[in-house]
Amino acid sequence: MKRTLQASSASSLPAPPPLRRQRDYRLLWTSRTTSITGSEVSKLAIPLTAVTLLTASPTEMGLLTAAGPLPALLFGLQAGAIVDRLVRHRPLMIACELVACAAAASVPLAWLLGLLSVPWLLVVALVIGTSAVLFKSANFSYVAGTVPPAQRVEAMAGLQACHSVASVGGPSLAGLLVQFFTAPLAVLAEAMSFLASALLLRSIRTQERNEPAPSRGMWRDVTEGLRTVLTHPTLRALLGAGVTINFFAMAYVAVYILYMVNTLSIPKSLIGVLIAMSGAGGLAGAWLTTRLTKRYGENRILLATVLFFPVEVLTAGLLNGPLWWNITAMTVVGLMTGGVVVAFSTCLGVITLRETPQELRGRVNATMTFAVQGVLALGGLTGGIVADHIGLRPMILLCAAGMALTTFWIWLSPLRPRTSGHPHPARALTPTPDPRTLTRHLVSTKRHLWP
Repeated sequence: MKRTLQASSASSLPAPPPLRRQRDYRLLWTSRTTSITGSEVSKLAIPLTAVTLLTASPTEMGLLTAAGPLPALLFGLQAGAIVDRLVRHRPLMIACELVACAAAASVPLAWLLGLLSVPWLLVVALVIGTSAVLFKSANFSYVAGTVPPAQRVEAMAGLQACHSVASVGGPSLAGLLVQFFTAPLAVLAEAMSFLASALLLRSIRTQERNEPAPSRGMWRDVTEGLRTVLTHPTLRALLGAGVTINFFAMAYVAVYILYMVNTLSIPKSLIGVLIAMSGAGGLAGAWLTTRLTKRYGENRILLATVLFFPVEVLTAGLLNGPLWWNITAMTVVGLMTGGVVVAFSTCLGVITLRETPQELRGRVNATMTFAVQGVLALGGLTGGIVADHIGLRPMILLCAAGMALTTFWIWLSPLRPRTSGHPHPARALTPTPDPRTLTRHLVSTKRHLWP
């Protein structure tokens, strides 16, 4: 009865304006798009710097790939507890962008001074990764507290579109910058994007009205988030799916450039174009997701999209034809995968967000960050080491088989409709919350996500 009265009262309120007409949301969206575009540039420029300029081995490439997400394992849980204690999240987000800006700017400076090395790139990746962990924890609570519940699907899809826009423009821009200014100088674009993002965030006017959660100590706060994630059956399934996807996807990312260049003989100038196809598909996926979820619901979209995750990696592993065929096939599956990743991540975000109480958002998010993004470090390291021993193509096929396991996590979970024909309820009947979205941590086969 109480829930019914609350729903009736909420329905009498005037509808909020569309997100595209809300100035502060536009600033947030532009900030994220700018920052992620710069990151997409560096995701091509830094590996090319390591491969072509520093002659990095597959193992060193694996270490470099693992360095970015490693801070999620080291600081992810603590970051959530810290965020839940804050009254304002935006100042922390701005500070994180400025620190990341300084770290990225050190790459071209070190190269000009003759100091650049693989260890230097590793340190830069660790610093930027640490800033990202804190930023993502604060950003989730900030968005959840400022976007009305009725607009969360649209908001999640819009923020996922940030990754898609960046994936379209970032790799192409990276290719041009690498060609005309060399790979180390291209990383400067990432530094400038972090700076621009900080300035855009600074321009937001909405005052935060966050109620900080009472703290019982760092360790008890952290364990509360862990307990919430591990004791909920749906939550365990989402966590298992995220860990599985990210581990094998990052193992693929670790050897992707080496495989494209050395095995498939794809020109370096076209690699960025192929990566951009995933972003183009993501834009279509963001547009379709808001419409499909209204008709079928988030659970059904999640169940459908998970079936397609291994397709692109499997296609890459089986390719053995002429150049034109390899490029055509990777373009088609790249478009499809981009849309699938956005739809999956958006629905996953909405499902978890609607179940998470405000006072646990940071800690639940941090627990997911710890596991789902932290496993990226293990995946990247494993991909490089295993490829050294069994070869690039067998490693690619192994990644495809591993990503297929994600289907079992989702389809054997409570998200699947009951056999009696009654749909699974949209909201959990227990007060135990689900974790935050995997939106920022899930990765496609060519870009580092969970966008």
